[in-house]
Amino acid sequence: MWDEPPTSATANIRSHLTGLRRDLDEAEPGLSGRLKTYRGVQSGYGLQILPDEFDVPKFTLGARKGRTLLLRGDVEPAIAELEQAVALWRGTFGQDLPSTRWFDAHVTGLNNARFDAYQDLFTACVLAGRTGALSYRIESVLAEAPYRQRLWELLAAVHCIDGDAAGALCVIKRCQAMFADDLGLDLPPHVDAMRDAALRWDRDQAMRLVAGHLLSAGSGGRQGITVPLQGRS
Repeated sequence: MWDEPPTSATANIRSHLTGLRRDLDEAEPGLSGRLKTYRGVQSGYGLQILPDEFDVPKFTLGARKGRTLLLRGDVEPAIAELEQAVALWRGTFGQDLPSTRWFDAHVTGLNNARFDAYQDLFTACVLAGRTGALSYRIESVLAEAPYRQRLWELLAAVHCIDGDAAGALCVIKRCQAMFADDLGLDLPPHVDAMRDAALRWDRDQAMRLVAGHLLSAGSGGRQGITVPLQGRS
């Protein structure tokens, strides 16, 4: 709870636990009984929660299942799993909570897992040809994670696949300017490849680039991964 615990740390923890017990009983009478106090050498507190009552393992399992299905080429079931996983979130993890070294690392790990799940979901939607309103969803996540190269690639791909070459090129220009101005970096290679597809108005090439990036990122030496290409005429 603290990088440098104050002298009142023990009293503060006890006060927080009293408030937590009260909040639990307000949510459901008797629920505070799940909060146990352990004494002796391993003294402390424990909250008894079943796996299906805890959103973090539910999200982790759903995101893992969704990615496995996506890598198999089962894009529709992947979308269903990933939509359920990301629906567990109500914004970034750790909002309005005090910062410590341990907690910051925990926050970073969970939020990165959330963005990974969104990337898998958007990839599955592109490969399934479900691009309606997808650019809006990608833009919303990009606002939180502007340096995620995969999101820029997917956003450009959606515009290209929808026949909006100008929109795709505008996205690529925004990405190029931000990476250069903020990070001093060149345009990410996968985004640059999408520019070529946009310049040639090649929807099928945009789809192949999205699928190819998925295969290169997720194969891990495995064979037989199949991703369907559902380009439009």
